Amino acid sequence: MTATANQLSTQGLDLRYGDRLVVGELDLTLPGGAVTAIVGPNACGKSTLLRGLSRLLAPAAGTVTLDGSDIHRMSARTLALRMGLLPQQPVTPEAITVEALVRLGRYPHQRLLSPWSAADQKAVDEALERTGTAALRDHPVDRLSGGQRQRAWIALALAQDTELLLLDEPTTFLDLRHQLDVLDLVAALHAEAGRTVVMVLHDLGQAARYADHMVVLKDGRLAAAGAPADVLDAELVKSVFDVDCRVIPDPETGTPLVVPMSRGARRGREPERAEARRAEHGRGLDPG
Repeated sequence: MTATANQLSTQGLDLRYGDRLVVGELDLTLPGGAVTAIVGPNACGKSTLLRGLSRLLAPAAGTVTLDGSDIHRMSARTLALRMGLLPQQPVTPEAITVEALVRLGRYPHQRLLSPWSAADQKAVDEALERTGTAALRDHPVDRLSGGQRQRAWIALALAQDTELLLLDEPTTFLDLRHQLDVLDLVAALHAEAGRTVVMVLHDLGQAARYADHMVVLKDGRLAAAGAPADVLDAELVKSVFDVDCRVIPDPETGTPLVVPMSRGARRGREPERAEARRAEHGRGLDPG
């Protein structure tokens, strides 16, 4: 594997829904062989960016490349053999069992008239074991809890057995224990197999703990990108999330940990904020 293998890049990327620009003029490189976390406030364009990176949403302008090749010029099968995707709200086929769902992950590896192989079954079994869903293999997916259903979909993505894995909010619907289980699994996939992972996360502490690289979006634009320790500080959190905080070393890992200020401390800053708004208004800037 070369140093640039599985490197996703965007050049002048615009992503739109109709006339609404969601991601604009984005120049970005996501390192291959690393775990990247995309973070930002609600509605800042995180999931839209992942859709653009996975070819689910065509650019209104600009390009998305994988190791220098435009993903929109690749065949669907070629891209599926290189990139696995867990979307934010996948639609489950009606009355399908967990194992049948996970077997769909092997579709890109199948050829016309080729039988289901021992390698295919091994990939499915390993995906079920790694996500803790082996005991649910015969259960209908639509009867599972939200957390169980999420893990079944992650198993499908793992069964696809790609070197590049895109996960849109993989910890959604999961309690804390299973959130950590999923993130530990992501870390293991990276450590053991060198997989490149790009995932959208909400929790800044989890993103800083598990990611090698962090992309911070604000209003569809790039606010910061780099190693979490290099980009995550109190000034960035205030600018992007409008939260007063301290950023301290995580006592377990040493990675950045965001600690919001107390309610009293936040209220104590209201006069300072009011003065800043008045100053902006006096300079003709938008006070909002």
